[in-house]
Amino acid sequence: MDASPDFPRQSRAPVFNMPGVVTASIAVLIVIQAIREYLLSDVRDISIVLDLALVPARWTVWFDPSRVAEVIQAAGSGDAQLGAMREAFARYVTGQQSLEPWTLATYALLHGSWMHVLFNSVWLAAFGSPVARRCGAWRYGAIALAGIIAGGVLHILIDPLSATPLVGASAGISALMAAAARFVFQPPASAYGAQPWQVPVHRPAETIPELLRNRTAVSFLTIWLVTNLLFGLVSLPLGAESAAIAWDAHLGGFVAGFLLFPLLDRKSSPRA
Repeated sequence: MDASPDFPRQSRAPVFNMPGVVTASIAVLIVIQAIREYLLSDVRDISIVLDLALVPARWTVWFDPSRVAEVIQAAGSGDAQLGAMREAFARYVTGQQSLEPWTLATYALLHGSWMHVLFNSVWLAAFGSPVARRCGAWRYGAIALAGIIAGGVLHILIDPLSATPLVGASAGISALMAAAARFVFQPPASAYGAQPWQVPVHRPAETIPELLRNRTAVSFLTIWLVTNLLFGLVSLPLGAESAAIAWDAHLGGFVAGFLLFPLLDRKSSPRA
Protein backbone atom coordinates (compact mmCIF):
# COMPACT_ATOMS: atom_id res chain seq x y z
CA MET A 1 0.00 0.00 0.00
CA ASP A 2 1.25 3.45 -0.85
CA ALA A 3 1.61 5.35 2.44
CA SER A 4 2.82 8.61 0.91
CA PRO A 5 0.96 11.72 2.16
CA ASP A 6 -1.67 13.42 0.08
CA PHE A 7 0.02 16.71 -0.75
CA PRO A 8 -2.09 19.76 -1.65
CA ARG A 9 -2.50 20.09 -5.40
CA GLN A 10 -0.53 23.02 -6.85
CA SER A 11 -2.16 23.45 -10.22
CA ARG A 12 -1.47 27.12 -10.60
CA ALA A 13 1.49 29.34 -10.02
CA PRO A 14 1.06 31.39 -6.79
CA VAL A 15 1.08 34.71 -8.63
CA PHE A 16 -2.11 33.63 -10.47
CA ASN A 17 -3.62 31.80 -7.50
CA MET A 18 -5.79 34.63 -6.18
CA PRO A 19 -9.13 33.76 -4.58
CA GLY A 20 -11.96 33.82 -7.09
CA VAL A 21 -13.75 36.72 -5.40
CA VAL A 22 -10.63 38.90 -5.65
CA THR A 23 -10.13 38.02 -9.30
CA ALA A 24 -13.80 38.83 -9.95
CA SER A 25 -13.50 42.15 -8.13
CA ILE A 26 -10.53 43.22 -10.22
CA ALA A 27 -12.24 42.03 -13.41
CA VAL A 28 -15.33 44.14 -12.64
CA LEU A 29 -13.24 47.28 -12.13
CA ILE A 30 -11.29 46.72 -15.35
CA VAL A 31 -14.39 45.91 -17.42
CA ILE A 32 -16.17 49.04 -16.19
CA GLN A 33 -13.16 51.19 -17.05
CA ALA A 34 -12.90 49.59 -20.50
CA ILE A 35 -16.59 50.20 -21.23
CA ARG A 36 -16.26 53.84 -20.19
CA GLU A 37 -13.09 54.36 -22.21
CA TYR A 38 -13.94 52.54 -25.43
CA LEU A 39 -17.71 52.11 -25.75
CA LEU A 40 -19.41 55.12 -24.22
CA SER A 41 -19.62 58.62 -25.62
CA ASP A 42 -18.28 61.48 -23.51
CA VAL A 43 -21.80 62.67 -22.79
CA ARG A 44 -22.92 59.23 -21.62
CA ASP A 45 -19.78 58.79 -19.52
CA ILE A 46 -20.33 62.13 -17.80
CA SER A 47 -23.90 61.09 -17.09
CA ILE A 48 -22.69 57.87 -15.44
CA VAL A 49 -20.19 59.80 -13.30
CA LEU A 50 -22.95 62.16 -12.18
CA ASP A 51 -25.20 59.21 -11.28
CA LEU A 52 -22.62 57.01 -9.54
CA ALA A 53 -19.82 59.21 -8.19
CA LEU A 54 -19.93 60.62 -4.67
CA VAL A 55 -20.32 64.42 -4.57
CA PRO A 56 -20.11 65.77 -0.99
CA ALA A 57 -21.94 69.01 -1.86
CA ARG A 58 -24.96 67.01 -3.00
CA TRP A 59 -25.28 65.50 0.47
CA THR A 60 -24.59 68.78 2.25
CA VAL A 61 -27.26 70.67 0.34
CA TRP A 62 -29.78 67.87 0.79
CA PHE A 63 -29.49 68.06 4.59
CA ASP A 64 -29.00 71.83 4.74
CA PRO A 65 -30.32 73.71 1.68
CA SER A 66 -29.17 77.02 3.17
CA ARG A 67 -25.55 76.12 2.29
CA VAL A 68 -26.04 76.30 -1.48
CA ALA A 69 -24.34 79.71 -1.65
CA GLU A 70 -21.34 78.38 0.32
CA VAL A 71 -20.94 75.46 -2.08
CA ILE A 72 -21.05 77.70 -5.15
CA GLN A 73 -18.62 80.18 -3.62
CA ALA A 74 -16.16 77.43 -2.67
CA ALA A 75 -16.33 75.95 -6.17
CA GLY A 76 -15.60 79.30 -7.84
CA SER A 77 -12.48 80.10 -5.81
CA GLY A 78 -9.01 79.77 -7.28
CA ASP A 79 -8.11 79.91 -10.97
CA ALA A 80 -10.61 82.08 -12.86
CA GLN A 81 -11.22 79.76 -15.84
CA LEU A 82 -11.35 76.52 -13.86
CA GLY A 83 -13.29 78.29 -11.12
CA ALA A 84 -16.00 79.26 -13.59
CA MET A 85 -16.32 75.65 -14.74
CA ARG A 86 -16.42 74.32 -11.20
CA GLU A 87 -18.97 76.95 -10.23
CA ALA A 88 -21.22 75.98 -13.14
CA PHE A 89 -20.97 72.32 -12.11
CA ALA A 90 -21.71 73.21 -8.48
CA ARG A 91 -24.83 75.12 -9.57
CA TYR A 92 -25.97 72.07 -11.52
CA VAL A 93 -25.38 69.67 -8.60
CA THR A 94 -27.02 71.88 -5.99
CA GLY A 95 -29.92 72.62 -8.31
CA GLN A 96 -30.83 68.92 -8.49
CA GLN A 97 -31.69 68.72 -4.79
CA SER A 98 -31.35 64.92 -4.92
CA LEU A 99 -29.48 62.78 -2.38
CA GLU A 100 -28.73 59.66 -4.47
CA PRO A 101 -27.72 57.54 -1.44
CA TRP A 102 -26.39 54.67 -3.58
CA THR A 103 -23.40 56.84 -4.47
CA LEU A 104 -21.93 56.07 -1.03
CA ALA A 105 -21.09 52.66 -2.52
CA THR A 106 -21.13 53.03 -6.31
CA TYR A 107 -18.34 55.62 -6.43
CA ALA A 108 -15.91 52.75 -5.83
CA LEU A 109 -16.80 51.21 -9.21
CA LEU A 110 -15.45 54.20 -11.16
CA HIS A 111 -11.87 55.35 -11.66
CA GLY A 112 -10.23 58.40 -13.14
CA SER A 113 -7.92 56.60 -15.57
CA TRP A 114 -6.30 53.29 -16.44
CA MET A 115 -3.37 54.17 -14.19
CA HIS A 116 -5.81 54.67 -11.32
CA VAL A 117 -7.68 51.38 -11.78
CA LEU A 118 -4.51 49.33 -12.34
CA PHE A 119 -2.82 50.84 -9.29
CA ASN A 120 -5.85 49.93 -7.17
CA SER A 121 -6.00 46.46 -8.70
CA VAL A 122 -2.43 45.71 -7.61
CA TRP A 123 -3.18 46.69 -4.01
CA LEU A 124 -6.47 44.80 -4.10
CA ALA A 125 -4.66 41.66 -5.20
CA ALA A 126 -2.00 42.08 -2.53
CA PHE A 127 -4.24 42.76 0.48
CA GLY A 128 -7.61 41.42 -0.60
CA SER A 129 -6.24 37.93 -1.24
CA PRO A 130 -5.15 37.10 2.33
CA VAL A 131 -8.41 38.48 3.72
CA ALA A 132 -10.51 36.46 1.26
CA ARG A 133 -8.55 33.28 1.96
CA ARG A 134 -8.97 33.68 5.69
CA CYS A 135 -12.53 35.01 5.89
CA GLY A 136 -14.30 33.80 2.77
CA ALA A 137 -16.02 35.71 -0.02
CA TRP A 138 -18.94 37.35 1.76
CA ARG A 139 -16.87 38.55 4.73
CA TYR A 140 -14.28 39.93 2.31
CA GLY A 141 -17.09 41.78 0.52
CA ALA A 142 -18.60 43.05 3.78
CA ILE A 143 -15.27 44.49 4.94
CA ALA A 144 -14.64 46.17 1.59
CA LEU A 145 -18.18 47.60 1.42
CA ALA A 146 -17.99 48.89 4.99
CA GLY A 147 -14.71 50.61 4.15
CA ILE A 148 -16.18 52.18 1.02
CA ILE A 149 -19.16 53.58 2.91
CA ALA A 150 -17.10 54.74 5.89
CA GLY A 151 -14.59 56.41 3.58
CA GLY A 152 -17.36 58.20 1.73
CA VAL A 153 -19.00 59.41 4.94
CA LEU A 154 -15.73 60.76 6.34
CA HIS A 155 -14.98 62.49 3.04
CA ILE A 156 -18.35 64.24 3.19
CA LEU A 157 -17.82 65.29 6.80
CA ILE A 158 -14.33 66.66 6.19
CA ASP A 159 -15.00 68.35 2.84
CA PRO A 160 -18.75 69.08 2.86
CA LEU A 161 -18.62 71.95 0.34
CA SER A 162 -16.75 70.02 -2.35
CA ALA A 163 -18.56 69.62 -5.67
CA THR A 164 -15.76 67.45 -7.06
CA PRO A 165 -16.92 63.86 -7.75
CA LEU A 166 -15.10 61.23 -5.71
CA VAL A 167 -14.29 57.98 -7.54
CA GLY A 168 -12.11 54.96 -6.87
CA ALA A 169 -12.07 51.77 -4.79
CA SER A 170 -9.25 52.97 -2.53
CA ALA A 171 -11.40 53.26 0.61
CA GLY A 172 -12.49 49.63 0.30
CA ILE A 173 -8.92 48.53 -0.38
CA SER A 174 -7.77 50.49 2.66
CA ALA A 175 -10.29 48.53 4.73
CA LEU A 176 -8.84 45.27 3.41
CA MET A 177 -5.32 46.54 4.16
CA ALA A 178 -6.34 47.24 7.76
CA ALA A 179 -8.02 43.85 8.06
CA ALA A 180 -4.92 42.09 6.72
CA ALA A 181 -2.72 44.04 9.14
CA ARG A 182 -4.53 42.35 12.03
CA PHE A 183 -3.01 38.96 11.11
CA VAL A 184 -0.44 38.97 8.28
CA PHE A 185 2.38 40.40 10.41
CA GLN A 186 2.14 37.77 13.11
CA PRO A 187 5.36 35.84 13.66
CA PRO A 188 5.12 32.35 12.14
CA ALA A 189 3.78 29.64 14.40
CA SER A 190 6.29 27.06 15.51
CA ALA A 191 6.32 24.23 12.99
CA TYR A 192 8.45 21.86 15.09
CA GLY A 193 7.21 18.35 14.61
CA ALA A 194 4.69 19.35 11.93
CA GLN A 195 4.72 17.93 8.44
CA PRO A 196 5.28 20.40 5.57
CA TRP A 197 2.00 19.52 3.90
CA GLN A 198 -0.14 20.14 6.97
CA VAL A 199 -2.38 23.21 7.06
CA PRO A 200 -1.06 25.80 9.55
CA VAL A 201 -3.05 26.25 12.75
CA HIS A 202 -5.59 29.10 12.55
CA ARG A 203 -4.39 31.90 14.81
CA PRO A 204 -6.71 34.64 16.10
CA ALA A 205 -6.29 38.21 14.90
CA GLU A 206 -3.92 40.30 16.96
CA THR A 207 -5.44 42.64 19.50
CA ILE A 208 -4.50 46.31 19.49
CA PRO A 209 -1.97 45.87 22.35
CA GLU A 210 -0.42 42.95 20.47
CA LEU A 211 -0.20 45.02 17.30
CA LEU A 212 1.51 47.83 19.17
CA ARG A 213 4.16 45.35 20.31
CA ASN A 214 4.63 44.05 16.77
CA ARG A 215 7.32 46.21 15.18
CA THR A 216 6.53 45.12 11.64
CA ALA A 217 2.84 45.96 12.04
CA VAL A 218 3.60 49.31 13.68
CA SER A 219 6.01 50.20 10.87
CA PHE A 220 3.40 49.33 8.24
CA LEU A 221 0.67 51.34 9.97
CA THR A 222 2.97 54.34 10.42
CA ILE A 223 4.15 54.31 6.79
CA TRP A 224 0.58 53.94 5.56
CA LEU A 225 -0.65 56.89 7.63
CA VAL A 226 2.24 59.20 6.73
CA THR A 227 2.14 58.47 3.00
CA ASN A 228 -1.63 59.01 2.85
CA LEU A 229 -1.32 62.35 4.62
CA LEU A 230 1.50 63.39 2.28
CA PHE A 231 -0.37 62.30 -0.85
CA GLY A 232 -3.35 64.33 0.36
CA LEU A 233 -1.22 67.46 0.05
CA VAL A 234 -0.03 66.86 -3.52
CA SER A 235 -1.66 66.14 -6.88
CA LEU A 236 -1.16 62.95 -8.83
CA PRO A 237 -2.18 62.23 -12.44
CA LEU A 238 -4.99 59.79 -11.72
CA GLY A 239 -7.44 61.24 -14.18
CA ALA A 240 -7.60 63.52 -17.17
CA GLU A 241 -6.10 66.17 -14.90
CA SER A 242 -4.01 65.99 -11.79
CA ALA A 243 -6.13 65.16 -8.77
CA ALA A 244 -5.50 65.18 -5.04
CA ILE A 245 -5.68 61.85 -3.26
CA ALA A 246 -8.78 61.54 -1.05
CA TRP A 247 -6.78 60.76 2.08
CA ASP A 248 -9.85 61.17 4.28
CA ALA A 249 -11.72 58.45 2.38
CA HIS A 250 -8.69 56.17 2.75
CA LEU A 251 -8.56 56.89 6.48
CA GLY A 252 -12.27 56.21 6.96
CA GLY A 253 -11.99 52.91 5.10
CA PHE A 254 -8.89 51.89 7.04
CA VAL A 255 -10.50 52.54 10.43
CA ALA A 256 -13.63 50.64 9.40
CA GLY A 257 -11.66 47.60 8.27
CA PHE A 258 -9.43 47.67 11.33
CA LEU A 259 -12.36 47.70 13.76
CA LEU A 260 -14.70 45.42 11.81
CA PHE A 261 -12.30 42.59 11.03
CA PRO A 262 -12.28 40.95 14.51
CA LEU A 263 -16.09 40.79 14.38
CA LEU A 264 -16.12 39.04 10.99
CA ASP A 265 -13.02 36.92 11.34
CA ARG A 266 -13.67 33.21 11.12
CA LYS A 267 -13.22 31.36 14.36
CA SER A 268 -11.00 28.32 14.34
CA SER A 269 -12.89 25.07 14.29
CA PRO A 270 -12.09 22.50 17.00
CA ARG A 271 -9.91 19.62 15.91
CA ALA A 272 -10.48 16.03 16.93
